[in-house]
Amino acid sequence: MAYLTVKQLNKQYGPTQVFTNIDFSADEGEFVTLLGPNGCGKSTLLRCLAGLTSVDSGEIMLQGQNLLPLLPQQRGIGMVFQSYVLIPNMTVAANVAFGLKMLRLPVDVIRQRTDEALALVELQTFAHRYPHQLSGGQCQRVALARSLVTRPRLLLLDEPLSALDARIRRYLRDQIRLIQQELKLAAIFVTHDQEEALTLSDRVVLMNQGRIVQNDSAEMLYIRPVDAFAAGFIGNYNILEGDQASALTGRRYSTRVAIRPESITLLPAGQGIDAVILGHSLLGNVIRYRVECRQVSLAVDVLSRSMADLYPNGGRIGLQLEISTLCEVA
Repeated sequence: MAYLTVKQLNKQYGPTQVFTNIDFSADEGEFVTLLGPNGCGKSTLLRCLAGLTSVDSGEIMLQGQNLLPLLPQQRGIGMVFQSYVLIPNMTVAANVAFGLKMLRLPVDVIRQRTDEALALVELQTFAHRYPHQLSGGQCQRVALARSLVTRPRLLLLDEPLSALDARIRRYLRDQIRLIQQELKLAAIFVTHDQEEALTLSDRVVLMNQGRIVQNDSAEMLYIRPVDAFAAGFIGNYNILEGDQASALTGRRYSTRVAIRPESITLLPAGQGIDAVILGHSLLGNVIRYRVECRQVSLAVDVLSRSMADLYPNGGRIGLQLEISTLCEVA
């Protein structure tokens, strides 16, 4: 039996169905990401797991225990929100210790666990500061420590990094993953950021319009999307109609076909399939070219090694497609 099991979960607000027949599970120590566009129901689903929002029907089992009859504080779940929800007139240490005080634990136990939680998030020297004296990243680490200090059975994270700048976001996501692995915690993480999902997750549950589109490992979700939505959302795929794919490959396709930008190689003019450069964008260490080949527009990703190697707009080039990476999608 899985550590966490969600079966046939349904939720609606009035006439609006938020999510329908949600089924997924998580093993002990597994990091599962709920990924999808805004409004797909992922954050509401997380709140249902925490007990902060009721469900209309279905089942949530954690370690064989039915959570639905239990109040949030009885579920043994820690939750980190997008907004830090820190108590402004309490120090960092007091914010972290607050949940333990509600459990009426002995003072020495509260002090020990608070110190351990602050050490996990590397904030020992900030224990006596107040939230207004901290950066956004430090506040989020306090919120994480507060969730960990009660030693939860399950950790829920609702887009905790979305309000932070890129550098801090990358640092904190690595720290969250290291702590989760160190504590062997089952964790459910909500995001709409595909990079976060692919970087952090053991498994990704991709949602759209209140339904699960694909439930797979991060690797399989990236290389084998089940449909055009999954391909378009997770990997910047080129989505081609069957006749377009046939024109490029010489093979027959009855459905749409997806091919990743990095699965297309640029060659000198006269080699491969003739094409022309329409434009390009610099994406950090990658240059994304827009090319036209046999009246088909494609995105092609190439490592940015030197500006001297940049293909000019309007330049003639050749293309080579890795046929084995093409995916037929509905």
